Amino acid sequence: MKNISLLVIIVSAFAFLPVCAGAQSFAPYQPSAADEKIAYQQAAHLDSIIRGKAYKTIVKAHWQADNKSFWYKNYLKDSTVEFIVVDAVKGTKAPAFDHAKLASALNKYDARHLPITDLLIEKSALKFSIKDQWYTYKNGTCTPIPSPQTTTPQTAFREISRWSFHDDNASSDTSSPNKEWISTIQNGNVFLKATGTTDSIQLTIDGSADQPYGALQWSPDSRYFVGYHIRPEKIKSIHHLLSSLPDQTRARLDTEEYAQPGDPFTSFEMFIFNPSDKKVIKVNTPLYDFLGKPYLRWRKDDPRYFTYEKADRGHQRFRIIEVDAGNGNTRNLVDEQTKTFIYESRIFTHYLEATNEIIWSSEKDGWYHLYLVDALKGTIKNEITKGPYVVRDIDSVDEKKREIWFRASGMNAGEDPYNIHYYRINFDGTQLVSLTKENAQHSLSFSPDRTYYLDTYSRPDVAPVTTLHRSADGRQLMEIEKADLGDYFATGIRLPEVFTAKARDGQTDIWGIVCRPSSFDSTLRYPVIENIYAGPQDAFVPKTFMTYSEMQSLAELGFIVVQIDGMGTANRSKAFHDVCWQNLADAGLPDRILWIKALAARYPYVDTTRVGLYGTSAGGQNAAGALLFHPEFYKAAVSACGCHDNRVDKQWWNEQWMGYPVGPHYAAQSNVTNAAKLRGKLLLIVGEADNNVPPESTYRVVDALIKANKDFDLLVVPGMGHSDGGPYGRLKKRDFFVKNLLGVTPPDRN
Repeated sequence: MKNISLLVIIVSAFAFLPVCAGAQSFAPYQPSAADEKIAYQQAAHLDSIIRGKAYKTIVKAHWQADNKSFWYKNYLKDSTVEFIVVDAVKGTKAPAFDHAKLASALNKYDARHLPITDLLIEKSALKFSIKDQWYTYKNGTCTPIPSPQTTTPQTAFREISRWSFHDDNASSDTSSPNKEWISTIQNGNVFLKATGTTDSIQLTIDGSADQPYGALQWSPDSRYFVGYHIRPEKIKSIHHLLSSLPDQTRARLDTEEYAQPGDPFTSFEMFIFNPSDKKVIKVNTPLYDFLGKPYLRWRKDDPRYFTYEKADRGHQRFRIIEVDAGNGNTRNLVDEQTKTFIYESRIFTHYLEATNEIIWSSEKDGWYHLYLVDALKGTIKNEITKGPYVVRDIDSVDEKKREIWFRASGMNAGEDPYNIHYYRINFDGTQLVSLTKENAQHSLSFSPDRTYYLDTYSRPDVAPVTTLHRSADGRQLMEIEKADLGDYFATGIRLPEVFTAKARDGQTDIWGIVCRPSSFDSTLRYPVIENIYAGPQDAFVPKTFMTYSEMQSLAELGFIVVQIDGMGTANRSKAFHDVCWQNLADAGLPDRILWIKALAARYPYVDTTRVGLYGTSAGGQNAAGALLFHPEFYKAAVSACGCHDNRVDKQWWNEQWMGYPVGPHYAAQSNVTNAAKLRGKLLLIVGEADNNVPPESTYRVVDALIKANKDFDLLVVPGMGHSDGGPYGRLKKRDFFVKNLLGVTPPDRN
């Protein structure tokens, strides 16, 4: 490695050129121990070297009461700051005040470092806050004042969360809304009495302390109440032995509840109680035996009916069920079933009480989209969004205008299908308005009344830009800021490259990023390290500009470091996602291998004979699994706190992807079961106090490796929870790759 300080390497962020295969010979990048020691120093100080060198990357708007202007703070060179005010109506911006005069009036702070935390810009005076003390600035004088009473205009839009209505309905001693009745639980059974009386009527007889009735809830008109015969199941425990507590000579055993795949759930059998005739009706519906008790929504115009949502265990059926409280009959307003899985935690439902409609999300047409359901007929009125793209999130629903504001990715042809763009659409699927245009990842923030919005967009290879727009039509009014990266690039840092290659099907594009060392030399061949996390709950390759990443720091040691989203991860088509179904061991590794090979075909300095990978949690499972299932390609792996056996990890996560009941496929894909297949170099890292993935998940791999007489490294960090090992673990990771992929002995720190 060339002995050049990172600070004096002046290289363009894009100054790497592809070299045609066969055009020249390539020597493997293999530095001396002395050169690698310098590389360690550069990598260790990378964060401090580049910190504070990228300016104007974030604009946080503080809107004024008029909803027409806002101020924000810019962070500039040498940690200086400036305050800017924007007039959204005129499309102008200017300093919020004269910084020098205000600093002089305060007679305490430098004009370039004013620690102002809040501003109120009024015609008659400027009001501002420093360290929780408010001042008014007028005629060159600053005067302390009490904290002003400010009112922020309220938006006409309601931010939506599917779980925002889910209280626990847990009361067991409740009065009816009209205050005429009181329902209670006594000795596990339901009793009813009229308000003001002492005599109670027993309505059930089969309840007990072990299997009581409970969770009573009245209808809004007091004609009915709902309760459940509950069959409790105790959640089993996991244990942690904390070995190194300060001022103690003995380890401490900590125990906590932790449900694992296959463990039973508490179940709820639903009943309707009628105070007028004291009848008890069992609702014609299966046991509610998954993820707690249901949340009930009584119909506003006819409270004889209520609905609840039910996801079946195994995640292959989701229903919105309507109950007739008069007779206990039910019907399905929505009944979605699939042969693979329904991603339960991403289901969106919004109930339009005034019109008896439901907005519901589904992947039933192969993409994640929104549907409008007629809640009276139990039929779909129309598909709101449609096409080969993915609705990523719902920002708000305007019930009066019948509009949905949402985020989506994949709608814009010719760009990264993961880039998030913002849209507005009518309930009937008409009048789709795109609020973002540029080929980038977007993040919007709205004025309180939703009249204006700020759009900050960037990519890993494009610096942030912030623009001001009008919400009505998305028209850009002005550019607010563009990131200043002059000093940032002067350090020699490189921006990542966005790279695509075909998946195992030969058709689908797989997206990732590539980080190269600042001292990159295209005549040498570099080992490859993949930062892997193949958890099916999301996609993980960064899509926005990053001033610093561990990947770049690791690259400085002399590696090409990549991150890839393979098949089986989220935010693409249903078919793309379904690859993970009962198949977590796959981890998209066939796609990742093809991607790295395609990278090497384009850039021959990429050495596919020296490929390693590292990951944490599900990524730890993936990293170790790569050596077990694809040892012909991967040669070294660092696996931190891995969920190596999906039977040992948390119930809700693993059953979502591996299914229920727990079958032979769980064992077949376990890193424990397959440990004897290990080839290559493996470092396992685990914290002894991990309450996310039990440490025994790693210990069982260790046990299996020992029994198979395999060679490996193990780092157990006392007292540490779910982590990559912390600073020491990350240091050992660097040492591990330098030794096993570069063939260099790491620096002796002793």
